[in-house]
Amino acid sequence: MIDFTLTSEQQNLRERTRAFVTDKIIPYEGDIRATAHGPTDELRQELNELARQAGLFGPHIPKNWNGMGLNHTDMAIVFEAAGYSPLGPIALHCAAPDEGNMNLLVKVATPEQKDIYLRPLAAGETRSCFTMTEPNGAGSDPTMLETKAIPEGNHFVINGRKWLITGAEGAAFTIIMAQVPDGYGMQSGPTMFLAPMASEGIRIERNLETMDSSFTGGHGEVVFENLRVSADHVLGEVGEAFRYVQVRLAPARLTHCMRWLGSAERAHDIAKNYASRRRAFGKILGEHEGVGFMLADNAIDLQQSRLMVWWTARELDCGSKARHESSMTKVAVSEALFRVADRCVQILGGLGMTEDTVVNQIFREIRGFRIYDGPSEVHRWAIAKRILKSH
Repeated sequence: MIDFTLTSEQQNLRERTRAFVTDKIIPYEGDIRATAHGPTDELRQELNELARQAGLFGPHIPKNWNGMGLNHTDMAIVFEAAGYSPLGPIALHCAAPDEGNMNLLVKVATPEQKDIYLRPLAAGETRSCFTMTEPNGAGSDPTMLETKAIPEGNHFVINGRKWLITGAEGAAFTIIMAQVPDGYGMQSGPTMFLAPMASEGIRIERNLETMDSSFTGGHGEVVFENLRVSADHVLGEVGEAFRYVQVRLAPARLTHCMRWLGSAERAHDIAKNYASRRRAFGKILGEHEGVGFMLADNAIDLQQSRLMVWWTARELDCGSKARHESSMTKVAVSEALFRVADRCVQILGGLGMTEDTVVNQIFREIRGFRIYDGPSEVHRWAIAKRILKSH
């Protein structure tokens, strides 16, 4: 029998995380260091210290790397509670792209690479970025990689342009996706490389102006010009990047769902409170059927999203790669949570258009969720392919 009852430990974890975010983190939402390109590193480190003091730092990080070592199901509970504020995941050090990069490094990196890159990242001393998306190449279709890594002795020379690279500004290192061409007497194909962002040959050309503002470092356009990377900085094996991408992306799709679920719940709570006290046409707003139905639909979408997240988390905890499940959940949850955020703006009316509440920001942030880590259309296409293949 399926039981959705949280254990006493899980209930305590959720309440402790929610109380921490409400009492300690939400007051920082008006801080001037929460900029249009995300919280500054100074603010991030200050919030990290608060999370350490609360015993909530690094819920996804294995215990041997000084994290909480939670499984995916427990992560779902904590990440949702953290997402109640846009600054919550930053504080707990479980925001994208660092959370996904840490997961990848734990599973794929060599001991030497872990010591150089994972150790300071897991400790919150540094940030990272993942450079895959290209303005005219790889995006929804990663097979379109235009960035090339040419073997040259014991090195690879990388040239290419990436954009929408979350956290590039201020990142200590990057994980680069590049194509190793045929004809060099070695394995070819898409390959991952590790490189310090301060390396000669890496240039951040600009920071893009985007709808969202919760990711530290914003979203940059990064150029590689004759970047030399030694062979011992290949992450995994040459030509196997797409296999490693799935190691990173399937869980990362789900953790996005967890975090934004918390944000959508926050927006719903604000709209619910407003609808219970604002009066119009002789009664409180929520008693008007049109508004009451929106609140009801929000509650339905939130609970359906939560159950789908828990279902996929359990699949991952049972050892499944959960590619099919994570795609289904990514589509369903990203679209449901956007509906929630949209209804909240509508319920708030003119107030929803202002920055007097965090609903304005949540609406803008959640809209992007339907695009990154695979647009809904691409996931539907992949889901349909699997359905037909199994038939």
